[in-house]
Amino acid sequence: MAKMSASPVPDSEFFREAFNSSPIGIAVETLEGRPLFVNPALCAMLAFSEAELRNKHCQDFSPPEDAQKDWVLFQKLRAGSIDHYQLEKRYFRRDGSLIWGRLNLSLLSGRASPLVLAMIEDITEQKSAQDALREQAALLQSREEFLKIFVKHAPAAVAMFDCDMRYLQVSDRWCADHSIQSSQIVGRSHYEVSPDLPERWKEMHRRGFAGETLRCDEDRWDREDGTKWFRWEIRPWWKLDGATGGILIFVEDISQRKQMQEALSHVARRLVEAQEKERARIARELHDDINQRLGLVSMGMEELLAKPHEIEHRGLELLKQIDEISADVHALATDLHPQKLEFLGAVEGLRSWIKEFAQRSSLEVDFSADLRSTLPPEIGFTFLRILQEALQNTVKHSAGKRVEVQLREDPQALYLVIRDSGTGFDVEAASLGKGLGLTNMRERVRLVNGTINIDSTPNGGTAIEVRVALETATWPTRNGS
Repeated sequence: MAKMSASPVPDSEFFREAFNSSPIGIAVETLEGRPLFVNPALCAMLAFSEAELRNKHCQDFSPPEDAQKDWVLFQKLRAGSIDHYQLEKRYFRRDGSLIWGRLNLSLLSGRASPLVLAMIEDITEQKSAQDALREQAALLQSREEFLKIFVKHAPAAVAMFDCDMRYLQVSDRWCADHSIQSSQIVGRSHYEVSPDLPERWKEMHRRGFAGETLRCDEDRWDREDGTKWFRWEIRPWWKLDGATGGILIFVEDISQRKQMQEALSHVARRLVEAQEKERARIARELHDDINQRLGLVSMGMEELLAKPHEIEHRGLELLKQIDEISADVHALATDLHPQKLEFLGAVEGLRSWIKEFAQRSSLEVDFSADLRSTLPPEIGFTFLRILQEALQNTVKHSAGKRVEVQLREDPQALYLVIRDSGTGFDVEAASLGKGLGLTNMRERVRLVNGTINIDSTPNGGTAIEVRVALETATWPTRNGS
């Protein structure tokens, strides 16, 4: 099974790890507002299970006074008049309480069935801190010492400056985010502590001293140690006599969120590329093979009409060609959507597909199944897609003529094992290539919380082992695609 190639493994691993371990809630929804995928952070944020969230509508979590406005924006996204929007809004939790979230909604339109990517960040603490900060700034403008105490204990990253941009006080969160102690910066100039601060931010500071309140939800800072993304707000504070005493700065590092957005966009683009590649393959088979063969049948029919005395001999030949074309179209349809997995069950469906594939490819496939448990359809679909990728690569790239396929289980897991005696390939080199074969395998296995191990060496054959824990029972889609 030589020359299987895929995008670099770190891309897909980073996507999966980022999705599952992100502190930011993430959901992929249909254009009707129904969640297809949700990550653990979103489940914890709203106190619902993954299955419960997938059975709800996005409007179910909005207060009545917000729901209509939210749906109007969603409809604009759905209609394609906008492709992205961001807002801060409230969400209901299971117990009926409300939290604040920062919602980033984007349309993934580069595919046959567009989806919506929703990223929800719990900003309840930040909103509380901001609200409290606004109240304190309004009520206690002249009480500098009290304001310092408030800034010190604020749960957000807040710093208090005088009109010369010297630090008067910083919150513990500010110190943690900048890896510095308050004693090291209080009394010093902000421009001394951060000498590479962009000039445009200094202009924002001057406008704050003039009495403006400014904010930016996404601001990029290209530093020597890399690019950082921040969300910030600047507010003036006043002395007892009404003169500006300085400014308060709220800063939130959103670099991780931006990296996650870029990673998700990258994976979405690659999935679209894979889909288009498969469509191109089907189009080639229909045009270069099926269409040309139908043309030959048509020409044969014309010849037959011109020479009716040859109807017995030529008619049988044409019938044979039509039967062969029908069989190939059936095989193509079966590869795209194997209905026998639904009608016969996963194991017999796999057995039937393997038999048909072996017959049309002249590949000898030894299939065995030793299972005590019923193989769930969703696991069956996953195993089938792995089999299709593996066996098609064996036919295209490997000199092997025989493949062994095993289904088995132990008390903890189900296993699919595929072994061939072909030429093998360099797994590391294939992983660094541009193809999507290995990536597709790994991503499909991860969707059912499984693992995959590929052992292959040039001229040494290939062994693929897929393991899925028996307790796995969830699957994001049931169409087998």
